[in-house]
Amino acid sequence: MILPAALGVSAQLVAWAGGPPAIDVETICGGIAVQSHFAGGAHDVTKVKAECLRSEKETRSNLEKQWSTFSAVDRESCTAVVLNGGASTYTELLTCLEMARDVRKLRGNPSEFLGPGR
Repeated sequence: MILPAALGVSAQLVAWAGGPPAIDVETICGGIAVQSHFAGGAHDVTKVKAECLRSEKETRSNLEKQWSTFSAVDRESCTAVVLNGGASTYTELLTCLEMARDVRKLRGNPSEFLGPGR
């Protein structure tokens, strides 16, 4: 038996075949900004949040350009992991996809990662 929640996730993953999912980075960037303020005391929360949002927007743009170069299996898997793990970022999604891609390459040609003569 397939659970209704699993059907919903599957339907969402199919919709993401054309590009990365929309991730609400507003909340996590706000949390990062507040945390940096309390950790260091002198950080401008508004400035830190704005920088986080700018960085995530840039990462989303890079992700959109590279999306079709990642395997469908990796896109589905990483998207599910990132979206089901709570507050997420485009940076997390891109990192997951890059790591999955690199593992596939490593399994296919280890010398590519080890460099010449190793």
